[in-house]
Amino acid sequence: MKYYFFLDETGDHGLSFIDKNFPLFLLCGCLFQEDALLETEQKLNDFKIKYFQTKEVILHSREIRKCEGAFQILFDLSLKAKFYENLNSIFREAKYIIIGAGINKEEHIKKYGKQAKDPYSLSLSFIIERMIFCLDALDKRSSVDIKVELRGKKEDEMLLAHFNSILDGGTYFVSRERLKKKVASFKFCGKRENFLGLQIADLSAYPLARYLLNPKEPYPPFDIIKNKLYCDEKGEIWGWGLKLFP
Repeated sequence: MKYYFFLDETGDHGLSFIDKNFPLFLLCGCLFQEDALLETEQKLNDFKIKYFQTKEVILHSREIRKCEGAFQILFDLSLKAKFYENLNSIFREAKYIIIGAGINKEEHIKKYGKQAKDPYSLSLSFIIERMIFCLDALDKRSSVDIKVELRGKKEDEMLLAHFNSILDGGTYFVSRERLKKKVASFKFCGKRENFLGLQIADLSAYPLARYLLNPKEPYPPFDIIKNKLYCDEKGEIWGWGLKLFP
């Protein structure tokens, strides 16, 4: 069985600056079985044509929230209500599994000081490990293509180096042989390539971050995707589909 794992982020992974209003970096992975991905892609393309008359518009969380670019149409409040109703319906029905890891940078620096590791690297290690657990539970014969959005030459080189170190050395719970057997590819993709899986990961990441920053504050977008978080047999998500560090 073929699977695809799309990775996107929200927040700044750098440790030199911390936004007091958003001190979190979060990496979000969305795991799709091939048939489920094709079905959701068709629905999202139909959605784009309905509202933009083209499939080329990139669904981007920040631009949607700020009504920027193509999403200026959302200044029309009646259209905005229908837009969100349709988009939320697609996300509710979509069959995918979310694995997210957040790093509270402020607490991370307080605890580890100069020894604090790069938040992106920490998040990636957790997510890749849980992805393997999840795939084995779904189908031990499965393989996965991992796709990550391009960010910048330096950042991408660092990320690729860290991924290769995970692949070559394994993790505490997953051997390198087990990793190499599961991961068929790890590829960077440009935003203009219009991978809908990456857009789904982008739209899933921000609600996760909002939840981690303030779990008691109601946030409807999180309610739409929370049942997609990877969990154990009892429905526990912490340490399975969601982690906050430290």
